[in-house]
Amino acid sequence: QVRLVESGGGSVPAGGSLTLSCAVSGDTFGIYTMGWFRQAPGKEREFRAAIRTIGLNTYYADSVKGRFTISRDNAKNTLYLQMNSLKPEDTATYYCAAARSSDYFYASQYDYWGQGTQITVSS
Repeated sequence: QVRLVESGGGSVPAGGSLTLSCAVSGDTFGIYTMGWFRQAPGKEREFRAAIRTIGLNTYYADSVKGRFTISRDNAKNTLYLQMNSLKPEDTATYYCAAARSSDYFYASQYDYWGQGTQITVSS
């Protein structure tokens, strides 16, 4: 079992920045992909970014390329999402997720989820 705990959410004005953290614990053997998703009220969970647990490959949704950066610190067992130039449409609950799969885009491909952290961007 893998436990994921997000932190770092909050309220910022448009153009501001936030960094989300995801503390990872438990049996992470076989976890190949870590990702960040968002979910707004009444909408489906939506891919934001992903990173492999081995190597340097990262993947981003088109709408966040150049604004968000995903990274990990294996020594600290922590996943990060640096979010810059935030827009009101980025407002949502953000979730950290872990997958044994090499697929990364769909929420259904992930095996473990955190509880989420709220991001609110005001105009």
